[in-house]
Amino acid sequence: MARTLRTQVAIIGAGPAGLILSHLLHLDGIESVVLEMHTRAYIEDRVRAGVLEQGTVELLTNMGLGDRLHREGLVHTGIYVRWGDREHRFDFEDLCGKTITVYAQHEVIKDLTAAAKAQIVYEAANVSIHDADGRQPRVRFQHNGEEHELACDFVAGCDGFHGPSRRAIPESLLVEYEKVYPFDWLGILAHAPPSSEELIYANHADGFALLSMRSPEVQRLYIQVDPSENIAAWPDARIWEHLHRRLGTPHGWLLTEGSIVQKNIAPMRSFVAEPMQSGRLFLAGDAAHIVPATGAKGLNLAAADVQVLTRAIAQFYKTGKHDLLTRYSDTCLRRVWKAQHFSWWMTSMLHRFTGETGYDVRRQWAELDYVSGSRAAATALAENYTGLPFEAATME
Repeated sequence: MARTLRTQVAIIGAGPAGLILSHLLHLDGIESVVLEMHTRAYIEDRVRAGVLEQGTVELLTNMGLGDRLHREGLVHTGIYVRWGDREHRFDFEDLCGKTITVYAQHEVIKDLTAAAKAQIVYEAANVSIHDADGRQPRVRFQHNGEEHELACDFVAGCDGFHGPSRRAIPESLLVEYEKVYPFDWLGILAHAPPSSEELIYANHADGFALLSMRSPEVQRLYIQVDPSENIAAWPDARIWEHLHRRLGTPHGWLLTEGSIVQKNIAPMRSFVAEPMQSGRLFLAGDAAHIVPATGAKGLNLAAADVQVLTRAIAQFYKTGKHDLLTRYSDTCLRRVWKAQHFSWWMTSMLHRFTGETGYDVRRQWAELDYVSGSRAAATALAENYTGLPFEAATME
């Protein structure tokens, strides 16, 4: 017989969305339990995104989680874009008065788990959602070989693209929008001082490349590859050869090499599920939407979603009103689709596409020339990259 637990909000997934939501709910005096399929060590060590919008930094700081972030995070006031024989720096502070901070997602996770007030059940298996359309949803799961049932008022599906939450929404209600790009990203972590103080995006004849970093000692670098590529076909020497060629400029800049400690190939796609709610089940983060990493929006969209959800749940408990809960999906999707557009735009402007012609390449260069030469266009890039206001996501 299943052991029954009770909480106000059941959160599935201990990624950024789930853990930020749990902490925000706690600050509003609302109880939650977080169910996570992996171990704590796994989620704290898994290397993912690393660019935080200014609004996300402010959110984490206001949550009381800013000490290590401000001590170790790398504040950037702009990015570089290279194409042909040209390079342009987009000065975010000058263009829109905002910055970004490079602070790895797994470091954010470490800060959140260390500060967690809610119960986090790690290695929760076979999670399933029941009665989400009723007043008391239930979440069933297995833990340490025993059956458990979590009774709650609301379920927050923060369990990523492959989790069970989105599948719990009736197919008759759900519409899924997807765009698969004809290339993947091969990414590496290298123990080497960053070769640039700021990120470098490169549009090259051999394909896109990106220089990023995770700390003053670790570089994160990417190159565009064909989806059919096998990681075994990319020894370290070949990776560095492509990075040197794609990132290199005639101005004497040099890429610093180091030992590669991790490499992987990740698919590039855009995805949105509508609606992001059904009954008392609410999706947040990657469970509802995926963006290509070119725009650095994944973690930041998750943070925006759960701010809206926290506000809606808090209103319900304080006043009994449902209007913010009812509008949750529509509110979030306004920001989600803007981030989708920006991520698609950056991706289409910087990558090489199958079957493209000389015309297509010249059109890309003309677009980059315009964006770098027009203050209005550059400001639009800066505003989107550093993050649209969270206030725009509240519809109030």
